[in-house]
Amino acid sequence: MYAVIQSGGKQYRVAIGDKLRLEALPHDEGATVEFDKVLAVGDGAGIEVGTPHLSTTVTGKVLANGKGKKIRVTKFKRRKNYERNHGHRQLFTEVEITGIGGVSASASSSSSSAQSAPAPAAQPEPEGKLEAAATAAAAAAVPVSSGESDDLTRINGIGPVLKDKLNALGITTFAQIADLTPDGVAEIDEQLNFKGRIEREEWIEQAKKLV
Repeated sequence: MYAVIQSGGKQYRVAIGDKLRLEALPHDEGATVEFDKVLAVGDGAGIEVGTPHLSTTVTGKVLANGKGKKIRVTKFKRRKNYERNHGHRQLFTEVEITGIGGVSASASSSSSSAQSAPAPAAQPEPEGKLEAAATAAAAAAVPVSSGESDDLTRINGIGPVLKDKLNALGITTFAQIADLTPDGVAEIDEQLNFKGRIEREEWIEQAKKLV
């Protein structure tokens, strides 16, 4: 349910629970305020419009009274040696809407809780599981080592850091690199962000010569 009220020469569309800043009202903090200038009330597809006001009232609770940000005002006249500067802070009252036409916040919450709750959204997989799955997929795309590890740094373009990264993916021998398929190359490129480095530096050809 919502309503359109008029306060301080302005119109506001409000619903129960809304907090808004109005032009200063003569009420203390914690006081209850009633808005009798209600222009319209809507509930779902239906809407009731006043001519100009409805007999319905909207109630609210005063949360705070204060001043807005300072606005600088400058008056200047050219060639008249005239310049004036002053500031202005507009007074406001912050109000929380607590009821519309006799419907309070407690009644609104109870009616909404009576409706069926939506199904919980699917929880995303933890980042660690996604990384582990990606590493497992990359390992499945490359040949499995059946012997002792080789010194991969003998391949031009592979340093100690890249060697450790390849070993983490299960690539430890020249034979594994020599037997890489296009899918295996693509998986390694994606995992280690090589961007075509394997083909550009001819790792497979170098590994075939070292096997």
